[in-house]
Parts: sequence; structure tokens; C-alpha cells
Amino acid sequence: MRRLLFLAPVVVFVAVLIGFFAGLGRDPTLLPSTMIDKPVPAFSLPPVRPEAQGFATTDLGGEPALVNFYASWCAACRIEHPFLMRLRSQGVTLHGVDWKDEREAGFKWLADRGDPYVRVGHDGSGRTGIDMGVSAVPETFVVDKRGRVRYRHVGAITAEVWEQKLGPMMEKLRAEL
Repeated sequence: MRRLLFLAPVVVFVAVLIGFFAGLGRDPTLLPSTMIDKPVPAFSLPPVRPEAQGFATTDLGGEPALVNFYASWCAACRIEHPFLMRLRSQGVTLHGVDWKDEREAGFKWLADRGDPYVRVGHDGSGRTGIDMGVSAVPETFVVDKRGRVRYRHVGAITAEVWEQKLGPMMEKLRAEL
């Protein structure tokens, strides 16, 4: 009996070590999304731009699109913004959601840097972001022609991210019947 009591802490220690070593093999930048292959949750956001239309679920579908969550207070959003402007100039359909921000700050941010979005909505409460599974900005979702989420990218979109992940995925979605 004493022997078994002595072995219990050793067995627990070995189990913990196995767990740690298993975790070392995982990519910490990959955050799985429960939204993959599911319809975008229903939402209807007020506009960020004065006298413009907001952004709603009904604006998605018919063609593949990117839905980019950003905020004026987001440092990484400053990094990705010039690339988003480039994508827009190349004809990529890009919608924006100003997340957990003041509407005026979100509008000023776009006015100062340029506006790459077809539609942009204000999610001041963060509810739409929560429904989509957003953990921080920037986050971008690839949405197919049927309005289903096909991919979630966490972090800034860069040329490398576009060339290796998002660009090929958008091309594949455009080619789907």
C-alpha cells in the first residue's frame, strides 16, 4: 500500500510532463474558430461613415468577401491598413467592422488613413464580434458566396499572409460554382 502511495505523485508528475511536451508541438498562433463552415450570425450594424449605409449579414453572399474587424485604438490595425487599401484597389471585396470603439474615432481613423471597405459597421458594444468569436483586433473572416465563414485569420494581414493563405483561398472560392 505504501508503495502505491509513493508512486501516485510520480505518475501525476509524468502525466503533467507529457501534457507539457504535447503542447510544445502546437502552433500558438492558431486559434480554432467554431464559425468555420457555418453561416455568419445575423447582425445589422449602424454606419461608421456619416450618411452612409451600415453593414449587415444581408450584405454578404453572392461573392466571396473578407470581413475585417478593426479599431482606431488597435496598433496592429495600423500595420495592416496600407495592405487593406492595396487589396481594395485590386478589387477584393472587403467589409469592415469597427469593434469596441467610439463611432467618431472609427470614422476619423478611416478618414485619415483611407477607407478600404465596401461597407463598414459600428460594433460599439462588441456583440457582433462576440457572436463571430473575435478575441482581439485585427481579425479577418473569409466568407464564401453563400454567406458561410470559411476561414478566420487572427492578426494583421500582410503580403505574406495574403500570398500564402488568404489570396489562394479567395481564388478558390471565386472559382466555386
